[in-house]
Amino acid sequence: MAERKARADALRNREAVLTAADELFARSASPRSVSMDDIAAAAGVGKGTLFRRFGDRTGLIREVFEARIEPLRHAVEEGPAPLGPSAAPRDRVPALLDALLRFKLDHRHLSLALEEAGSGSPYGGASYAWWHNVLRETLQRLPHPPEGAEGMEGAKAAEGAENAGRAGADEADVESGSAEKHADGCTSPAPRAGATDRAGATDRSEGLDRAADCDFTAHALLAATRADLVEYLADQEGMMPHRIRAQLATYVSRVLSEDQAT
Repeated sequence: MAERKARADALRNREAVLTAADELFARSASPRSVSMDDIAAAAGVGKGTLFRRFGDRTGLIREVFEARIEPLRHAVEEGPAPLGPSAAPRDRVPALLDALLRFKLDHRHLSLALEEAGSGSPYGGASYAWWHNVLRETLQRLPHPPEGAEGMEGAKAAEGAENAGRAGADEADVESGSAEKHADGCTSPAPRAGATDRAGATDRSEGLDRAADCDFTAHALLAATRADLVEYLADQEGMMPHRIRAQLATYVSRVLSEDQAT
């Protein structure tokens, strides 16, 4: 019974600390002004309790942030469209970024405190890595952009020249019985030596380029939701949240449209 009561007290203290820290960050003029002493006093616990439970200020900020963003992460991992994994990628990308922006608008000082904690860069944090991974994988599911008109014509011309050069040799192969018999009954010439290797190498190269493009694009899109930018636009520029969201939606749409056109 005593052990159960101790666990219950620990859970209550934890929630009291998380709530107090969240409210202090929300009301503060700057997240840097919120100290461990402030949080302990607001939560009604000793300062030593904070350090034993969370390690340091960065650990506390990280746990508050994770507790608050967990419902959104659950919706992204297991929820329905447009946030969940079943959504069409063209719909999911803007939905993910809008949801993340809304969270940072609602918790901008907490988010800023997390981004400034530790090294002072958000890119090494686990939360950033998680969002970048989700966004990159979603971008990779987008259809490959169509080739431009010149690229198509050039490819057709090259293909025509290659086919013409092979025609005589293919006929000779068929007549000499070197053609392969496929399971569906259709007969076609055996592929030239090295052709499959060249095609495979091209596919791998294009795949690597595609992955690199998606990796960079994910970073670039997430940069538009950085907490320092959100805090500056909302608190310094006085931009209304609905306008920030509209500007982000326009930007994301333009990026995706240009990606599909190139």
